[in-house]
Amino acid sequence: MKRTRQALLLFALWAAALAILGSFVQRQLVIGTDLTLFLPNPTTAQQRLMLEEIGDGPASRLLLIALEGAPPEELADASRALVETLRDDEHFRFIANGELSLDALPQALLPYRFLLSPTLDTQDFDVRMLHSALQARARDLSSPAGLLLEPWLPHDPTLELLKVIERWQPMQEPHREFDVWFDRQGARALLIAETKAPAFDPDRQRAALEALHQALADSAGGDLRMVVSGAGRFSVLMEERTRSEAELLGTIATLGMIVLLLIAYRRIGSVVLSALPLASAGLAGLAAVSALFGTVHGITLAFGFTLIGVAQDYPMHLLSHRHADHHPVAVARTLWPTLATGMASTCIAYFTFLFSGVAGLAQVACFTIAGLAVAGLSTRYALPALLSNEGPDYGASALLERLWNRIAALPSLHWAAAALAAACLVVVLLAPQPMWENDLSKLTPVPSELLRQDQEFRTQLGTPDLRYLLVIEAQDSQQALARLEALEPSLHALMQEGAISGYDDAARYVPSSATQQRRQQRLPDTATLRAALRSALADTPFRADAFEPFIADVAQARTMPPLTLELLRDTPLGASLDMLLNERDGKASALVTLSGVQDAAALHTFAATAGEGITLLDMKRASETLVVDQRIRLLWCLAAAALLLIGVVTLSLRRVQRVARVLAPMALTTLVILAALLGAGVSLTLFHLIALILAAGLGLDYALFFEHAAHDRAQQRRTLHAVLVCSVSTLMVFALLAMSSLPVLRAIGVTVTLGVISNFTLSLLLTRPTAESGTRS
Repeated sequence: MKRTRQALLLFALWAAALAILGSFVQRQLVIGTDLTLFLPNPTTAQQRLMLEEIGDGPASRLLLIALEGAPPEELADASRALVETLRDDEHFRFIANGELSLDALPQALLPYRFLLSPTLDTQDFDVRMLHSALQARARDLSSPAGLLLEPWLPHDPTLELLKVIERWQPMQEPHREFDVWFDRQGARALLIAETKAPAFDPDRQRAALEALHQALADSAGGDLRMVVSGAGRFSVLMEERTRSEAELLGTIATLGMIVLLLIAYRRIGSVVLSALPLASAGLAGLAAVSALFGTVHGITLAFGFTLIGVAQDYPMHLLSHRHADHHPVAVARTLWPTLATGMASTCIAYFTFLFSGVAGLAQVACFTIAGLAVAGLSTRYALPALLSNEGPDYGASALLERLWNRIAALPSLHWAAAALAAACLVVVLLAPQPMWENDLSKLTPVPSELLRQDQEFRTQLGTPDLRYLLVIEAQDSQQALARLEALEPSLHALMQEGAISGYDDAARYVPSSATQQRRQQRLPDTATLRAALRSALADTPFRADAFEPFIADVAQARTMPPLTLELLRDTPLGASLDMLLNERDGKASALVTLSGVQDAAALHTFAATAGEGITLLDMKRASETLVVDQRIRLLWCLAAAALLLIGVVTLSLRRVQRVARVLAPMALTTLVILAALLGAGVSLTLFHLIALILAAGLGLDYALFFEHAAHDRAQQRRTLHAVLVCSVSTLMVFALLAMSSLPVLRAIGVTVTLGVISNFTLSLLLTRPTAESGTRS
């Protein structure tokens, strides 16, 4: 580094700017993990609903809990204690263990039990019905359930509230022991909790999990173990694994990079100065995404920094081409046309992602364009002013001269390139597996044994299936409830046929106003009810005035307006009802969640014949359709990017022969990567496509610099040194990513590793000079 006053001032200003930008990023940066950002914008109501369900639906917010490590009776006590501790916890909408509670409705809404219970659909509160109920209650009082029923009996001798609560229980009831849910073996107590946080909010999900474990420690203690599953738990796991692997791989890559630069350039000052454009690029990318999008997705962050790895090539080219005969500013000026062409081409390729309709890709594009532009411009206009002329001249290296001459003396391999292209095409066309991977679950880093455990929990608890949903469109909520009630006989028939084991919808909790009014009209007036009770009390042990509270509640229920969804907003049912039935843009949309789906064909047949406005949403198929739509749009973006890239290179080189020589290695490398992946049985994902663009950008840079140095022997050796250092550094970073356990990072790492090796080799072989030019001074 120069020691002049101007150089030291520039260095201080640059460091201060980085500190200010870093402070801004630290304050503004919010990292997200919602994978729906990498799905295209939905174009239909069903697709919008699918995306909402993935991130914020009731099934996705469920945590499935198992307690183990103690005798069943102790597990049951711990289950009850956990529910009691977390009943009003701020992190949960509800937590349940199957134990029936008569406190499900607030006191003010208790008279509504007569309108919610199905009893009055088939019976009246007449003498015969009341007499039968009172005799049953007399028997109940002598049973163990008597202690539970006795305080409530004067208000509800017909147990309408219990019927309502039972209706609200899952249709596919889990195994019970000691009145709470257990697995079929009786070894684990089971619970369900619904978090307030969306599934892909790892910070709030982590807080909910910590509250669970703290509640168990406070209420049960001992040697009990808790196993938690569900999308929220997986979200936390994904975030933790992504962060830990990024930190580990980043540390290894940083140390490796420092060692490589010290070996290549032999000066600590060169290592420090080369880091300035790279740091500027990373901070500029983060600042741009934070300012424009607010939240930076974790994948954007990880992939963005790998893309910024391209930016580290810029100062390496400057350092490798520096020599005593020219000031670094002059060297930068000479390199700039080639450097600018590669930078502009890569930025243009990613610029098309801004129009892909995918928020995650728009973030990647924003990060990359801002970062590469800052890295390129700072390498051209700021870094040379800090560099001195001191240091080795790689153009005078005897070792590099011998290596370059051997490469230049190789025979023409254009026929071999054509044969390689043909072989790659054959592999691509004959690959047995599908070319494209449409299953989003293949991108999850969650271990397969945890996914199997989650499915086992869901089966035993009868929780909603994460794949199938019935969607009912209606003019308003009342019409939606009426349509749900009309579907009940058919849904029960599906259960009896074994197509499903259960279902859930808003009408199970709140009947339509018409149904409630019909039941209300069947309630007897006070005089009639009192007379019926007087007759029904015969041959029972109850006093004549024991059921005055019951008479008062019936009288109140006769005059109450129908129970609405709004009245239940602040109850434990409110959150579930909000997800099962909502009104938006003047329309109502109701969901029927399904559990234990065994016959998907029967479901499709049912939905096709159920009438207009009823759709079976297959979440897997809908997500695959979105992925296909996204890929088609992305491929169009890539086609546009390819045309723009060819235009930029043509404008820069201006000769067809030179353009073909530069583009050939990049095009052939793309075929090589596709053949290698498909030949190894790997179907391509979105992230392979993005990585292909990065690999193409690297290949273009290598070919441009080799082509630029074709007729200058000293420049050939300097270029060879620069490209060797760049390719080794890039290979080291992406080979580390290829060893990641995270499918997304592994896909990027493998793709770019193959690209670096192929691009470097093909760029040398296809853009190298002839033997005559290789020996020309």
